[in-house]
Amino acid sequence: MARILITAGPTREAIDDVRFLSNRATGSFGVMLAAIAKQRGHQVTLVLGPSSLQAAAGVEVLRVESAQEMFEAVQANFANCDVFVSSAAVADYRPKQRIDGKLKKQEGELVLELERTPDILAWAGAHKEPHHFLVGFALESDPDPALAESKLVRKKCDLLVHNSPKNFGVGGGLVRIIDVAGEVFAGEIDKAALASRLLDEVAARCGQR
Repeated sequence: MARILITAGPTREAIDDVRFLSNRATGSFGVMLAAIAKQRGHQVTLVLGPSSLQAAAGVEVLRVESAQEMFEAVQANFANCDVFVSSAAVADYRPKQRIDGKLKKQEGELVLELERTPDILAWAGAHKEPHHFLVGFALESDPDPALAESKLVRKKCDLLVHNSPKNFGVGGGLVRIIDVAGEVFAGEIDKAALASRLLDEVAARCGQR
C-alpha cells in the first residue's frame, strides 16, 4: 500500500469579495484517480480546489480555494506521502492586492497588477526525498515534446503527463506520458484508462501495487 497525495481541480484567486481569476478545470481526473487508487488499496489524500465533485468513500479530502491554500496543504502532507500526483490546474498568477468589498464599476480601463503564485510542483521537486515519486502534468497548447521533457527535468518528476487544453471538460483526449528515458505512452485515452495506466506505471517503478 502506498500513501498517495493528489492535487486536483482549479484554484480561485480573488480580485475582490465577488470576482476571481480561475480556469475551466473541473477536478474530474484527480477525483477519478483518487477513487481508483483507493479501490486498489492505497491510502489517498486529495487536495481539491473549487469543485462540485465528491470524492470516493475512504479518500481523505482537503478542500481549498486558492493556490496559496493548495500549496500549504501540500506542504503539510508531502513528507508523509510516497507518491505525489500534481494534477491540479493551479493559477499561475493572482492579483497583487485583493480589494475589500465589491469593486465598483468606473469609467475607463481597469488595470490589475498580478504576481506569481507558488509553484507547487517545483517546491515538491526541491524537497523530494528518496522515497518520493513525483507525477507532474504539463498542459500545453504547443504540442512540442521538448516543452514537457524540459518540465520533467526542471521539476524533478519521475513521470509527466503532457496534455492539451482541449481535454478540459471532456472524457479524454490525446495524451503523452514520459519519463527520463523517453516516451512511455502516446495516444487517445479516456480519463479512467489514463488514471489506471498512471497507477500501473507508478506501481511498476515503485515495486508496489
